[in-house]
Amino acid sequence: MSPNSPKTRNRLLAALPKEESEPFFANMETIELDYKRKLYNSNQPIQYVYFPNNGVVSLTTTVEDGTTVEVATVGNEGMVSLPVFLGTDQIPGQAFVQIPGNTFRMTTEVFKEKVTPDTTLYTLLQRYTQALFNQISQSAACNSLHSIEQRCCRWLLMSHDRMDSDQFLLTQEFLAQMLGLRRASVNNVTTSLRNMGLIDYNRGYIMVRDRAGLESTACECYAHIRGEYERLLGGF
Repeated sequence: MSPNSPKTRNRLLAALPKEESEPFFANMETIELDYKRKLYNSNQPIQYVYFPNNGVVSLTTTVEDGTTVEVATVGNEGMVSLPVFLGTDQIPGQAFVQIPGNTFRMTTEVFKEKVTPDTTLYTLLQRYTQALFNQISQSAACNSLHSIEQRCCRWLLMSHDRMDSDQFLLTQEFLAQMLGLRRASVNNVTTSLRNMGLIDYNRGYIMVRDRAGLESTACECYAHIRGEYERLLGGF
């Protein structure tokens, strides 16, 4: 946590110089990221931008038969509602909370007024956009090429990176939806990971028991995604 921004664990906001962070914080509020809370809806005006302190937000798209597929996740390394920064006020996708936490939020109108090309946050968001694009690209390749077990480990590691604790709320139903799998397949892989001593799973909560073991079981995609965040933003 930066001494210039003691109120936040969000890494974008924590990187701002004091002269920029203080007026920025004055225009934000803190809200809870309640489980399954929608932060914006498909093809609807995006009213707020969000800078999570902890928790995980899922960015998804829905196809014609109603199936929802996750395309990326956002935590305290980034910002939700990035399309606003890119110049649009709506997209054919949605964002909702997959792991509860809390976040700063700001109206899109104030964000557009405050984040201009001469600000530090503008430059950071350019880099963050590239890092998120890398995450989406690598995840697409991972979903096509790697095993369910490897994909699940990648997803759990990325979620664990964003949390304050080794334990967090995550139902098998939700994990199946995010990985695009049947619930039975997720049950099989979480049982396997528990038998290996890597996680515990009880009543909708995941407990990471062996972080190093998860990393060794995951495919190279996790390290690649994390490495790109570190290269572009100095941390994940």
